[in-house]
Amino acid sequence: MLELAILGLLQESPMHGYELRKELTAKLGAIRAAISYGSLYPTLRRLQAAGWIVEAAETPATAEEVPALTSRRGRVVYKITAEGKERFAELIAQAGPETYDDTGFGVHFAFFARTDQATRLRILEGRRRKIEERREGLRDVLGRAAERLDAYTLELQRHGLDACEREVRWLEELIANERSGRAPTVPPTGSAGGGREDNSPSPPGESREERP
Repeated sequence: MLELAILGLLQESPMHGYELRKELTAKLGAIRAAISYGSLYPTLRRLQAAGWIVEAAETPATAEEVPALTSRRGRVVYKITAEGKERFAELIAQAGPETYDDTGFGVHFAFFARTDQATRLRILEGRRRKIEERREGLRDVLGRAAERLDAYTLELQRHGLDACEREVRWLEELIANERSGRAPTVPPTGSAGGGREDNSPSPPGESREERP
């Protein structure tokens, strides 16, 4: 998934590692815990070895771009190759079970604007099935074992069930939009309707308490 995200971002413009990490965290906030220098740079080296990206140049590093206890040297800029663009097109067209899990779905959804309609619909429908299965599992736990759970564990299970129900509603709306050829409505930034209503679904990995 990180491979897909890096190639997608480098199609927008060449970037050095620090810029990539910032853009990945901004674009894929739901999986930001998985984005670190420890996972980013090995992936960049692997993409280079495969010929999907190349080092374009070096730029001077500013103080804010240098992690603590590291040297202030030039930053290598990475650029996607023609083969890398082909690899991105191949990855973005995939719609298997790995695209239905939380991380896989989050990464693919971030690049839905570059994904064809049929693939978007398959991923959304697969994700809905995944969340419906999760919802039914939670309902089963609550139905069979509620009396054996302490109050906090019970509340956690109810919170998970609520999140599943909200995501299913959100996915059904997206699926309906895709089938009718409509894109999701994006309110103007800063407008009174710019935020989600309290009963609207959160993206994968974001709880209602974390919303601004």
